[in-house]
Amino acid sequence: MSDADLPALTGEQKRWAFAAAALFLLAVGFLGFALNTGVMVVFAVGWIALQIFGYVGALKFAKGDFAHPLFKSQVMLHVMALGLLAAVILRAVR
Repeated sequence: MSDADLPALTGEQKRWAFAAAALFLLAVGFLGFALNTGVMVVFAVGWIALQIFGYVGALKFAKGDFAHPLFKSQVMLHVMALGLLAAVILRAVR
């Protein structure tokens, strides 16, 4: 399939796709940290698996639309998981 066959992404679609990619890369980085230190490995592996299955399922249901409400809710779900991870880390530091 050539690039001419694909429709151009809107600005909103690009922003949500970037947010999802940034969260995924952050989760991969945390997985590396968890495997290196041996801390919260189960959470790190589960978070990656949840992102893979969640994003793929949401995109399949949304027919590839990154601005679909289901995909947006997947991104926000992982933002909440990041917030919970930050809360756990802050609690452990104190």
